[in-house]
Amino acid sequence: MTTAHPGAAAPAYFSPDLAARTSASSVELDGGKVAFWTYEPLPATPETRTILVIHGFRGDHHGLLRVADQLPDMRIIMPDLPGFGDSEAFRSAEHSVQRYGSFITEFMAALGLGPDTVLLGHSFGSIIAAHYVAGNPGSVHPLILINPIAAPALEGPKGLMTRLAVLYYRLSARLPRPVGLALLRNPLIVRVMSETMAKTGDRDLRRFIHGQHHTYFSAFASRESLLESFTASVTSHVAEVAPRLTLPVLLIAGEKDEIAVLGDQRRLAALLPDGELQVIPGVGHLIHYETPEPAAAFIRSFLKDHPA
Repeated sequence: MTTAHPGAAAPAYFSPDLAARTSASSVELDGGKVAFWTYEPLPATPETRTILVIHGFRGDHHGLLRVADQLPDMRIIMPDLPGFGDSEAFRSAEHSVQRYGSFITEFMAALGLGPDTVLLGHSFGSIIAAHYVAGNPGSVHPLILINPIAAPALEGPKGLMTRLAVLYYRLSARLPRPVGLALLRNPLIVRVMSETMAKTGDRDLRRFIHGQHHTYFSAFASRESLLESFTASVTSHVAEVAPRLTLPVLLIAGEKDEIAVLGDQRRLAALLPDGELQVIPGVGHLIHYETPEPAAAFIRSFLKDHPA
């Protein structure tokens, strides 16, 4: 645990090199702007791969920055999913897992990304990525899922809390717009969520995590698109397509994850034709914030074992 001393500088959670690797861009898909960020390798090596990152629900590209920072030898592309961050919502379809899968196809085509692209999904992004791969075999290689949603959210011990969350998002969408937005962006609700997921005892790191959630958790396009995305996140999961994921798949799980519990991760790994499960102790659903170093080490080792 880090102890703060009076007058001490706050810990730096990003390396000085990250800014030098970063470029921001946008592309128009389906009549709407999609913002994305590219992190170039410093330097490129024969083992450099291009990794397309799909973030989780209510997040944006900022959430996976610490993992990207730990992979300076990789080229990493991180879009804000339509409806989140700086990207506009879909204009011609609802925000479903299937539509987000079509988005991956369109985005990869627009950027000229081929089948040697590595696909990485975190949390809700794991559902999108897994369903995309199941429906588009051979489009990427391999697949990496961090804190994957391995089981139905509406069943089991988490079912009651999930149903309460469904009511929260439905109510927020139906109330008058200013009231609904205020409820969705309520700082106390965001802080309770952040406190619940954070497992680290490091006070500075917890402060950083809460600041990230406070700054980026409420950057969504509309209440309607948010409700659609949330509905997609709780009505689908990775295990339902696991037998169809015939490429190598790396699962990175948190020992204390209360959203994607470890028992479900082990059952998911058993369903995969070519799966590997790595568990990081002492962390929950925020591997990307709390333990990016071991996560990046697992990714690098996995990609070395499964070259393009």
